[in-house]
Amino acid sequence: MGDVKRELPPVPDRLPVAVVDAHTHLDACGAVTAADVTAMVDRAERAGVARVVTVADDLASARWAAEAAGWDPRVFAAVAIHPTRTKEFGEAEKAEVARLAAGDRVVAVGETGLDYYWDYSPHDAQQEAFRWHIDLAKRLDKPLMIHDREAHDDVLRILAEEGAPNAVIFHCFSGDAEMARKCVDAGYVLSFAGTVTFKNAKGLHEAARLCPAGQYLVETDAPFLTPHPFRGRPNEPFGAAYTVRHLAALRGEAVHEVATAVRTTAERIYRLPSVTPG
Repeated sequence: MGDVKRELPPVPDRLPVAVVDAHTHLDACGAVTAADVTAMVDRAERAGVARVVTVADDLASARWAAEAAGWDPRVFAAVAIHPTRTKEFGEAEKAEVARLAAGDRVVAVGETGLDYYWDYSPHDAQQEAFRWHIDLAKRLDKPLMIHDREAHDDVLRILAEEGAPNAVIFHCFSGDAEMARKCVDAGYVLSFAGTVTFKNAKGLHEAARLCPAGQYLVETDAPFLTPHPFRGRPNEPFGAAYTVRHLAALRGEAVHEVATAVRTTAERIYRLPSVTPG
């Protein structure tokens, strides 16, 4: 018998309304070729996850994501340099990120921000790169996709100092109700990953309940953060369907209500063409 911990969870039943996986990493999920991408998105679509945004964290990943977004009409990209990789972020790297981010199929600048959990890049280098990415998002008039790990105060401070772009997404939102209120009041969008399904994530549950429709998204961050009850197993974009159902239960709303909110918010924030619900 194989190790079940290494196996994908089953593809769940199709959602009543098609949604968007707002943040995934198809390359880290194992996709290399166009055929790989199509197979992953086909599995996602069987669960009602009709479109995905594949996200870069370094230059090689950014090149791949921008190219992969042209392989399948259901795939879009976001590009930036992850905060943990900003120790060496010079003019050549900035020029290439800016070129890739301007692409028609690149719908956001991200993931960028601050990560004080890992000790891979000095805080000052991270903050300088974050400010540069904020400016890029404003120059391109594209959403800013934020990675915020144990750095809430500095992320909010720098956004206020620089002036936030028109759209700001807190990828894999990790704050509590107080942090969520600050973000909601500022007009930011919170993207909930599989962590919102974890039983011990009480603060995150409170944040998910208070977030109004129009200011939340659902993502997988695949291959990471697989939703309960499959925590620890590999993740793919179809996993967003599990999170949508958990979020509906948390909020005391019908699944179709949450799915509709997720889809319409993603279409507005990423400026995606509208699709027929269902």
